[in-house]
Amino acid sequence: MDNSSMNSQELERFLDQEKQKAMLNEVVSKLTSVCWDKCITGSPGSKFSSSESTCLSNCAKRYVDMTRIIVSRFQSMG
Repeated sequence: MDNSSMNSQELERFLDQEKQKAMLNEVVSKLTSVCWDKCITGSPGSKFSSSESTCLSNCAKRYVDMTRIIVSRFQSMG
């Protein structure tokens, strides 16, 4: 292997990692927005109420589960 093909592979690997980071950031941002809007109904205080905490936890779990299902389905299609 010459240097140009190795550099090309390194660049491709780097770009793939950056794409994965960007997708993860997008998922976290969407999760935060969706769950916040659903669970936090008033002005937040210094800490969440027990119902807000439970709602946020359940919302995050459902969102992660659905994301896994969708990714799995897309992977099985390709």
